Amino acid sequence: MTKPVDTSILAGKTGRSWEQWLAFLQNIDAEHMSHAAIAERIVATGDASGWWAQTITVAYEQHIGRRQPGQRSDGSHEVSVSKTVPGSPDDALALWKVRAGALETDGSVEFAEPASTSGSQKWRYWRRPLADGSRLNVTIGEKPGGKATIALTHEKLAGPDEVEDWRGFWKARLADLASR
Repeated sequence: MTKPVDTSILAGKTGRSWEQWLAFLQNIDAEHMSHAAIAERIVATGDASGWWAQTITVAYEQHIGRRQPGQRSDGSHEVSVSKTVPGSPDDALALWKVRAGALETDGSVEFAEPASTSGSQKWRYWRRPLADGSRLNVTIGEKPGGKATIALTHEKLAGPDEVEDWRGFWKARLADLASR
């Protein structure tokens, strides 16, 4: 199950407790502001970087019932799973490409278009839209000790039920990779 934002970590990361952030957000009438406007006001305090401002904003939107855990600001849902595998990011990308090809061949997933890949010195990316309008984004990064992490995000899901169905499916597919 997708969990809400863990607000207990905010004090150590921003210098303000969740209760202090709630008081601030209530004081600026954040309930009537857009996601972007809330995040901008948080950044303007100087207590939170853009990333932490987004985290606080999402936690607040969950708190007031505007957003469910796993829900994006556009109303769609997403699920993310990850797995660490032996090898370099290039090895992990090659492994993922084989797994993705098997999904297409066995009919587990219907893709809409060919995959696109890109990369940088630190990261490898694989993206592909599905026939149902959702999208897979795979990000692969290097870990110490000759390992790589494969992080898969399935975006544009219709609701929480799809999130949980796909979570189990993708966890099993990534677990298969680790056993190869």
